[in-house]
Amino acid sequence: MMDRFYSQNTPEYRAHARIRDDALWEGEQSSFNETLIALGAAYQALARYISGADIYLMPRSAAELESKLRRYVYDAVHNTIAQSKSPLEVGGYSRVLSIAEQSIRSVLTTGNNTQDLLNLHVRRSERRQPIDDSHGRVVATK
Repeated sequence: MMDRFYSQNTPEYRAHARIRDDALWEGEQSSFNETLIALGAAYQALARYISGADIYLMPRSAAELESKLRRYVYDAVHNTIAQSKSPLEVGGYSRVLSIAEQSIRSVLTTGNNTQDLLNLHVRRSERRQPIDDSHGRVVATK
């Protein structure tokens, strides 16, 4: 399922794989740059949402979905920084969050990804369908 959003050739997947692999080593390798932390966090946030392991309140709108993914990004960033052997530079935390949020927004604005992610954890009878206005634009969901 993750391949649909972040395939193995994306920077997010590669960052996630690098962080995951480096966590196995106890040496000096666990120094991550800002971009690596951000892109890995975006991947981890989306993977966490897709797994549905700890979702108690399902997002009902694009804004709620983005908010939930942003919170997951923050958790992933904090966990990765804790693993890293080197501190972030001044202003690095804000840059990391900005890059990660941009990556998540890019996924959400591609095709039907937002609607598909909203429908991922709901029962078939509750799935939201777009309502088109007379000009073919999506105006709301049921």
